[in-house]
Amino acid sequence: MPKNVIEQVVADELCTGCGLCSGHFGPAKAVMAINTSGYLRPFPKLDLNKQEQTEFKSFCPGIMIELKSQTKQIHQIWGPLVSCSVGWATDSETRHQGSSGGGISALLISMIESGAADFVAHNGADPVHPFRNVLKISRSRAEVLSAAGSRYSPSGPLAGLAEILAQPGRFVFVGKPCDAAALRSYLKGRPHIAERVAAIVAFMCAGIPSEKGTEEVVKKLGAKPADVARFSYRGNGWPGNAIATLHDGRQLEMDYASSWGNILNRHLQFRCKICPDGTGEFADLVCADAWYGKDGYPDFAEQAGRSLILARTDQGQTLLEAAVATSHLKREDCPVEDISLMQPYQESRKRLLVSRLAALFLRRGRIPKFKGMRLIRSAIGIGPSVHWRNFIGTIRRIPSQGKS
Repeated sequence: MPKNVIEQVVADELCTGCGLCSGHFGPAKAVMAINTSGYLRPFPKLDLNKQEQTEFKSFCPGIMIELKSQTKQIHQIWGPLVSCSVGWATDSETRHQGSSGGGISALLISMIESGAADFVAHNGADPVHPFRNVLKISRSRAEVLSAAGSRYSPSGPLAGLAEILAQPGRFVFVGKPCDAAALRSYLKGRPHIAERVAAIVAFMCAGIPSEKGTEEVVKKLGAKPADVARFSYRGNGWPGNAIATLHDGRQLEMDYASSWGNILNRHLQFRCKICPDGTGEFADLVCADAWYGKDGYPDFAEQAGRSLILARTDQGQTLLEAAVATSHLKREDCPVEDISLMQPYQESRKRLLVSRLAALFLRRGRIPKFKGMRLIRSAIGIGPSVHWRNFIGTIRRIPSQGKS
C-alpha cells in the first residue's frame, strides 16, 4: 500500500512525471528516476509532513489542475486565445532544425536577444543516456538550437527547479502542457518566483511514451539499444525522421509516421490518456505542428515546416509580436476553426474526456480534479455511441495499480 501522497499519485497512474515534487522538496525527499515500465517517476525517500503534503496537493497535476485565465477570449475546445497564427522561423537553419517550422526556437531566440529573458530553461537530449532528457539552460541562439527538436521520451524539467532558480536573471520555461500547469499552480502565492518568469511556453502534446517505445524503434531499425550513441526523434526537416546514430558512426532512420504513428504512441503513460489539456492552456505561448490536411487527416509528407502558434495571454501576445518585429519569426493570422484541421486528435481527446474520466471513476472511485477546463461543454455534440466506446475502451485500458 502507498505510504504517502506522492506514492499514492504514482500508484493511481496519475503521475505526469513533471518532477516538481522533487524540484520543490529536494532529492532528499523525492528523487526522479526511470521505473521498470520506462516512465519517469518520483521515488520518495522521506515522508512529507502535513504542511508539505498540503503544498504537494496544491501543485501536483496528478491531483488537480485549475485554469483561471485572465483572458476573456476562452474557446470551448482550445481554451484561452488572444491570437491564433501559423508561422515559421525566418532563419533557415532554425526552421530546419525545429520540429515544426522552428516556431518555439525562434520565439526563444528573440526573447534572449531582445533582453526580454536572460535564459531559457528547457529539455534537451541527455549526453550519457541518448533516449533520456535533461534540463538545459540556454543563453544564446546556439544553445537554443542545440536542444531543438521534439523529444518523445520521459522528461521532468521541473525536477531542476533549484538549478533554474539558482541562475541569475529572468527566464523562459519550456515544457509539456502538464509541466506548464504544474508551474503555473506553483507560482500562485510565490510572487518572488513569479516575477522571475518572463514567460511559460508549451508545445501541444499527444502523450509521453515510455522509454521502452524508443527501444522498440531501435530494434525495428535492426540495432540494439546499447548500440546507440545519439537519438533524434524529429527535426532536420518537417516532420523529420527519427535517427539513431550508432557508436560505429552508422545512422539508421525511420519516418515520422512509422516511429510515432506505429510505435511510440502505443507506449503512452496512462495519465496522458485522461489528460484534459494537451494544448497548453496554462502557457503564455503554445506551438504545435500546423499540419496540412489530407482526407481529413494530417499529411506527414516532408515539406517546409510551419508552426501553429497560440498566444494565450497578453504577455504571450507581446512576445509574439516582438519576435515578428525583430524578424525572428514570420506569422500569418489563422482562423480558429482551422486548428481542428491541423490538430484533430487534440479536439477529439478534449471532447471525449468526460467518458474516459467516468470509466476511471467507476474503476477507482476517484479521479483528478480538473477545474475550469470546460469538459462537460466540450462533450456536447458527440454521439452517445462514441462516448460509450471510449468509456469501454478506457475501462479495458486502466492498468493494475502501481504498474505505471
